[in-house]
Amino acid sequence: MTGYYDYVLGLIPVALIGVTASITLVGLSLTSALPVGAVAAATVMAHAMFVRNPVADSAPERRPFDGDAGERSAGGGSSAGTAD
Repeated sequence: MTGYYDYVLGLIPVALIGVTASITLVGLSLTSALPVGAVAAATVMAHAMFVRNPVADSAPERRPFDGDAGERSAGGGSSAGTAD
């Protein structure tokens, strides 16, 4: 199933190449047409990032505070690197 961001990924090169080619065919030089195509592609990316931003539908579930979390071992230090 294709989503919005799949279409955006396809539309970025289409906007860059298509707008640049269209403006070049109208008669503008490639040097002038390329920035216009880049602005069109940047507009598509900005819309995807800022207008319809990729966020989760709901906030992540918070775990309740556990008083024992992070407690040290009985020896008071780390068990890493100790020899028996």
